[in-house]
Amino acid sequence: MNCDEVRKVFQLKEIGPVKSIPETPRTGSDLQVCSSKNQTCCTKKMEERYQVAARRDIQNLLQISSSSLKFLISRNVATFQETVDSLVRQAENHTHAVLLHTYRDLAGPAAAPVGEFFTDVDLFVLGSELSLEEASQRFFDALFPLVYERLVEPDLSRLSAPYAECLRATCRDLAPFGGAPGRLAGHISRASLPSRVFLQALHLGVEVINTTDHIQLSRECRRGLLRMSYCPHCQGLTASKPCMGYCLNVMRGCLASLAEVDAHWREFVRSLETLSTRMHGAQDLEQVLLGVHGLVRDAVAHAQRIAPQLSTQVRRVCGHPSRQQPEQVSSVQHGGAGRDSIPLKGAVRSTEDTLSNRRKEFINSLRLYRAFYGGLADQLCVSDLASGDGLDCWNGADVASYTLRVVGNGIKAQAENPEVKVKEADPVISQVIDKLKHINQAISPYLDGLEVLMEEKEDCRELWLQVQKNPIGRPDELLQGKSIPKLGTLDQIETGSGDGYSGDCDDEDGCWGSGNGASERRRIVTICAGAENAIGKSVLKPAYVCQRSRPLHLLLNRQKSAVRFALHGMCGKFNMECKVSENSI
Repeated sequence: MNCDEVRKVFQLKEIGPVKSIPETPRTGSDLQVCSSKNQTCCTKKMEERYQVAARRDIQNLLQISSSSLKFLISRNVATFQETVDSLVRQAENHTHAVLLHTYRDLAGPAAAPVGEFFTDVDLFVLGSELSLEEASQRFFDALFPLVYERLVEPDLSRLSAPYAECLRATCRDLAPFGGAPGRLAGHISRASLPSRVFLQALHLGVEVINTTDHIQLSRECRRGLLRMSYCPHCQGLTASKPCMGYCLNVMRGCLASLAEVDAHWREFVRSLETLSTRMHGAQDLEQVLLGVHGLVRDAVAHAQRIAPQLSTQVRRVCGHPSRQQPEQVSSVQHGGAGRDSIPLKGAVRSTEDTLSNRRKEFINSLRLYRAFYGGLADQLCVSDLASGDGLDCWNGADVASYTLRVVGNGIKAQAENPEVKVKEADPVISQVIDKLKHINQAISPYLDGLEVLMEEKEDCRELWLQVQKNPIGRPDELLQGKSIPKLGTLDQIETGSGDGYSGDCDDEDGCWGSGNGASERRRIVTICAGAENAIGKSVLKPAYVCQRSRPLHLLLNRQKSAVRFALHGMCGKFNMECKVSENSI
C-alpha cells in the first residue's frame, strides 16, 4: 500500500492541504475513528478533515435530493401569487367595464375607489391581515358621494368637499347600498380563506425543506459517516463504496428524525390535495371575484331605487346642497367618463391560467413526493452512496460482506442500530413536525364539512360549530397570522345552569338546526366583555358554555384544535388570556 492515490483524492475533493498526508503508511495509533490493525495513510488532522468532508457530502446530497421538490413548491408559490394578481386585475377590469356600460357618468370618478378596493382584496387573498369588511365599507363610503351626485340628485352642482365628506361619513348609518358591503366582504372572505390557508401551507412546505436540508447531525452520526465514507481511504481503498446494509444502518440512524416527518408530510400532501378539490362553489375564488361586478352594479341600482328616501335622509343630516346652473348640467352629466379614461389593467388570461388548473397541475406533481421523507435514507444509499452487497464493498472495517442486522426507519427502530446510536429526536425537527401538525389541523375543517364559525354580537363573540354539505370558509378571525399558535391549557370554563344537555332545545338555545337547509349549526361558547366600571376599565365576564349546549367533548377530535384556536381569537378581542385544556374541549 502507498499513499499516492489517497493524496490525489484528498486534493481532488479539496478536503484539506496535501502536506498533512504522510509519504508512506504509518501505524495510526492516534486515530479515534479510523483506527486499524493495519498501517494507515491517515493522520489525526486528516481524520478531522475527513469528518468535516463527510458531513458536507451528506448535507449536499440532502439539498440535491430535495432541490426538485423545493423548486416545485417555490415556483408554485410565485405562480399562485401571479395568478391571483391577474385574477384580481381581471375582476377590477370587469367592474370598471360594467360601471362604464351601465352608469357611464359614474365610471370615471369611481375608478380610484374601485382600484383601492381591489388592491386590498389582492393583499387579503395573499395573506395580509387587513379587515376585508372595513375595506368593503370604505369602498362603498367613497362610492356614495359619487352615486348621490350623479344618480340620486343628478341636477345638483358638483358637491363641495365638506358636503361629500358628510355623505361619506353618513354612509354606514344610511345604508344606501343595503347589505351589499357585508355581502361583498363575506363572499370574498369565504372564498379567500381556503386559498389563504393553501398559500400558507406552501410557504410552510418550503420552510420544512429548508430546515431538513440543514439538519444538525449528531456526534454519533458524524463518526458513523466518517467511518462509512472516508475510513477506507486511510487504508488506500479510495474507490470502495459501503455495503448496502451498512449504508442503510448509518443513514437510517443519521436521518432517523427526518423519518419521523414522513407521516405528517404524507398527511400534508393529502390535505392539500383534498383542499384543492373542495375549492369550488362558494369557495371558488375565481368564480366569486369575477362576480363582484354584478354585486357592485346591483348595489348602485339599489341606491337609485331608494333615491327619494335617500335625498330626504341626506338633507336631514347634511343640509341642502346648492343648485347648479342649468347650462352646466350637460357637462357634469356627460363629461369625463369616456372609455379611454378607465384604467383597465392587465391582459385577459387564457383558460390554462385559472387557479383551478394551476392547483391541479401542482398537486399532480406534489403527489409524487408524498413519501419523500420516509424513503430519504434509502434513496441516498441506493442512488449515491452504496454498492450492492458482496465481497467488494466496505463493511466499516474491511472490504467484505456486511452481516449485521439492518434496522428500520424512525427513532424507535434505532435502538438496535449497530452503527449509529440515536438517543432522542432532533428538537429542531420536532418543531417542524409540530408546524406540519398545526397546518394540517388548520386545513382539516375544510375537508369534512365541519366548520368552527365566530360571530360578533355587540360586546360578545359567539363560537359556533357548523356542519355543511359543501364546506365553506371560516371567518378571518380563525386564520390570523402566518403561523398557528401553540396553545396552552384552559383553567376553567364556567358553565351556565344548563351545563348538561337538555332535550328541550331550540335554535335560540344554540342547538343543532333541524330542517332541510344547506347547513346546521350549534352554539358552543360565548365570551363577553362587561360594562365600563367607575374608573373606565372594561370588566371582563368569564367564558361560559351556553345553556343547553351539547358538551364540548362530543366534538370530533380533529375539530378540537380549531375550537381552541378560535377561543384564543375570541379572548384576544377583549385582551383576555385564554388557557385551553383537553378536559375543557
